[in-house]
Amino acid sequence: MIAHISDLHVDSSPRSAERTRAVMAYLESLDVDLDAVVVTGDMADHGLESEYTLVRELLRTRHPLLVCPGNHDRRDAFRDVLLGMTTHRSGAPVNQVLRGDAFTLALCDSSVPGKDEGWLEDETLAWLEGVLDETPEGMPVLVGFHHPPTALRMPFVDGIRQFGEDRLAELAERRPGIVAFLCGHAHTAAATTFAGRPLLVAPGVISTSKLPWEPYNHPNDHVYRDEMAPSLAFHLLDQEGRITTHFRSVPVEARASS
Repeated sequence: MIAHISDLHVDSSPRSAERTRAVMAYLESLDVDLDAVVVTGDMADHGLESEYTLVRELLRTRHPLLVCPGNHDRRDAFRDVLLGMTTHRSGAPVNQVLRGDAFTLALCDSSVPGKDEGWLEDETLAWLEGVLDETPEGMPVLVGFHHPPTALRMPFVDGIRQFGEDRLAELAERRPGIVAFLCGHAHTAAATTFAGRPLLVAPGVISTSKLPWEPYNHPNDHVYRDEMAPSLAFHLLDQEGRITTHFRSVPVEARASS
């Protein structure tokens, strides 16, 4: 079982830390050991080293942890402070893989430095091909990134989604071992399909996006901040590679005071 969270947007305010801490305390309280906790981007709100220092503290867990950057993250600080990788090529994509007993999880860096929209660099697609080449035949592969590679019928989010997605779709057509795609960025729990596979969107920890048919107080009133609790997703894979997803909200007050 994989726990999937996204969009922490940790900054200097107590609020972002409290909401992240509530989610992680909930995961630590579970009676089972998770196969992985995956965080699909926007770990820090401004990409500051001080923010990543706090994120590293907040994400301490007994479960295997895998993270990737989002559009609010900064690659070099992400690597240096959060991952502790002091030797690397400056500005290179941050791609990571976790190989479990029954699955492979590949997290791709869809961030574009200085921009809000997403794109998988050729280097990242080549890296993903290599991961798939090294994965035993029959083992299901989950591919994750920050930006959804298709429209979610949310105009604000759709304008800054992942573009160039035809290249990823072409790769997926040749790779039947990919059973699902995971992402964040939208700050809402959502499910659709991409390249014939499930595309599963984790809700936001820091806030929840308003859907187009919900009331807006003004044109830039895009999110619920404290009206809705931080949430996460659980992904379960069966022996046939079929994926089932459950979404769960975590009350901040109850966990923060426990």
